[in-house]
Amino acid sequence: MIDLRSDTVTRPTQAMLQVMMVAETGDDVYGDDPTVNKLEAEVARLSGKPAALFLPSATQANLVALLCHCQRGEEYIVGQLAHNYKYEAGGAAVLGSIQPQPVPAAADGTLPLDVVAQFIKPDDVHFAITRLLSLENTHNGKVLPLAYLQQAWDFTRERKLALHVDGARIFNAAVALDVPLEALTRYCDTLTICLSKGLGAPVGAMLCGSEEFILRARRWRKMTGGGMRQAGILAAAGLYALEHHVARLKDDHDNAAWLAAALRDIGVDVTRQDTNMVFLRLPEAQVATLGPWMRERGILISAGPVTRLVTHLDTDRHALEQLVSQWRAFLAAQ
Repeated sequence: MIDLRSDTVTRPTQAMLQVMMVAETGDDVYGDDPTVNKLEAEVARLSGKPAALFLPSATQANLVALLCHCQRGEEYIVGQLAHNYKYEAGGAAVLGSIQPQPVPAAADGTLPLDVVAQFIKPDDVHFAITRLLSLENTHNGKVLPLAYLQQAWDFTRERKLALHVDGARIFNAAVALDVPLEALTRYCDTLTICLSKGLGAPVGAMLCGSEEFILRARRWRKMTGGGMRQAGILAAAGLYALEHHVARLKDDHDNAAWLAAALRDIGVDVTRQDTNMVFLRLPEAQVATLGPWMRERGILISAGPVTRLVTHLDTDRHALEQLVSQWRAFLAAQ
């Protein structure tokens, strides 16, 4: 199947599987897994942070970050459509009694700092205490500008807030800007990185921050059920992805740009393309029928009034050409 629903659907390559099969392992809860330790050290180096922690998922990594930053009854300011507000089952509120304060994002994916300033609560018994600003990079495929990241960093320093970045796809941002990861991550206190999206590992995410922060995060990881044992098998996939699958993210971006242009050429209402994501609007009459049509022809998409197509490791140009060909046939049959 050609699957464009998300870059989470990637499967490990044969070379990655071979590395996983021979990975050296130990009990990571005791800190004894050498491959996990190597992965954490490498991610800390790349991000410029003193320490990093390997977790099963980016959702858990974001949750642990929020639990470390905020106590019960405190709050974080976050985008209205941010993943760690809208798409993580309310974990911070349910498990941490942490109040989210959502604000609308600007068209470029940034949270306007003058708007953020209006939502920082005064020191008053009536209000939750504002502790954290949480950004997302990339946000729906959009890369946050470097100048904005520095402004957000300065803003949080002035207002004594911590700054967390949900960087599930932050390597896409680094590749799009043609800068090393550290050029982005220097402007935050903590960040998460997902290994199982565009990087193509089967599972896993990283949380980066200070040594003190990561020490607290280890306790929260254990408490939330994320302590893994011989996890080196999974960490080996992450190490392989960091070595072999970062630079190739540019292929996904180029393929998404090609796909956006090709769909426009056949009359599809493509609204935008950013990094590895293409967004389009479907006429109401096509919403219910396009998805089943494509599935019958070996193509998976999440069709809706607003449809997102995501390019990744397992969607080469030939696969996208097949998609466009079938879409053209679908339109002709209408």
